[in-house]
Amino acid sequence: MPGAIGFDIYGTLVDPLEMNEHLQPVVGEDLADRFSELWRGKQIEYTFRRALMRKYEDFGVCTRQALVHATNVLGVDFSDEEQEKLIQEYQNLRPFPDVIPGIEALNSKGHTLVAFSNGVEATARTLLDRAGVLEHLHGVISVDDVKTFKPDPEVYHYLARRLGTEPSEIWLVSSNPFDVIGAKAVGLMAAWIQRKPDTQFDPWGIQPDLVAPDLEALAERL
Repeated sequence: MPGAIGFDIYGTLVDPLEMNEHLQPVVGEDLADRFSELWRGKQIEYTFRRALMRKYEDFGVCTRQALVHATNVLGVDFSDEEQEKLIQEYQNLRPFPDVIPGIEALNSKGHTLVAFSNGVEATARTLLDRAGVLEHLHGVISVDDVKTFKPDPEVYHYLARRLGTEPSEIWLVSSNPFDVIGAKAVGLMAAWIQRKPDTQFDPWGIQPDLVAPDLEALAERL
């Protein structure tokens, strides 16, 4: 039967590593990829730390602090204006080519589709609207409402409460293994979007219910 599906945003619907395009004019082509990967890695690490420590600051704060960390590590000197421009560009990330066709296919099957993100809801809505994805969804649900981050079990229970259904009746769709494992640990079904064939899933003994290379393939199999 058609059910509810929550889509992770960063890495699943849009690519945060696309920020390397905006970094190239500032740090150079040779350093841009390394910078964007370090920025993204620290961004995720800071959400983990804050969730564990119960020292919540929203995703925007984690993003800014991770940017400062990357500049310090790589010895890059950004002006305040350049930093702010990079932060603003984080809301202009393009969707992966399969995202809108995949979501449209899932919509046609009668599923309830929402974005489910670590990002603040207003920021997530702006990003998805600019990417042309928001109009294809039924809503946006943010962990900011419960002041913690994935994969804290509370965020997945909150998703279920917002959707008005049991966890076992919800699919979580994410390219991030930690998100898939977090959802499975509290009883959701989960699909892992393996966007790169050489990406490895964490060997925790918890496996996704479905693995697909993109959202169009997901729609065919779900």
